[in-house]
Amino acid sequence: MSYYKSGKFDGDTAKQAYVDLMKKYKLPIYPVFDTDEGPSLWATDFGMGDFDAFGMGGVFWTNEPDGYLGHEIYLLPFQSIPEHRHLPTKDKDGKDIPAKMESWTVKYGYVYGFSEVGEPNLDKFPEVKAKLSKLQVPHLKSLHVEKWVADGRSHKLPKIETWHFMMAGPEGAVVTETATFHDNAGLRFSVPGTAL
Repeated sequence: MSYYKSGKFDGDTAKQAYVDLMKKYKLPIYPVFDTDEGPSLWATDFGMGDFDAFGMGGVFWTNEPDGYLGHEIYLLPFQSIPEHRHLPTKDKDGKDIPAKMESWTVKYGYVYGFSEVGEPNLDKFPEVKAKLSKLQVPHLKSLHVEKWVADGRSHKLPKIETWHFMMAGPEGAVVTETATFHDNAGLRFSVPGTAL
């Protein structure tokens, strides 16, 4: 399937791929997703043109500046979120906004969680190493890998402000993220030119 038309990212086709993933896992697809009244389903290739390997879909259920976020992450087979970290920022009034702290619970499928914290062990996951986006490999800082399955456990960012990302297994994945406020101004990617 092509997610590009005339060289431009086709968000509607990408969103449909996530709808198909949601149907596969028998997830509800709420009518509010197609309106301006509530959360919407979105998809991005992060401006890099490699959606199959370097992309993400999701729904921000809530993202409140006074402190909390609820987010659903959708990943297609072997698709990865770009490696990133979150730094502290300030609001329009100069008030400090702490760096985002987050945790993830895999609901369907499984993911590989990457972090710069922990013993480097990427070589123990050759199937993962082979599927990493070629965009990401030269800039990779997160070399500790864990396999997270849909078992009800929550996986917390091991240290605030550290580099991290995740990559879906062969069946794609749905992951619930629980976190403090996400401020795009504090978001940093390791791959130059990447943008949300």
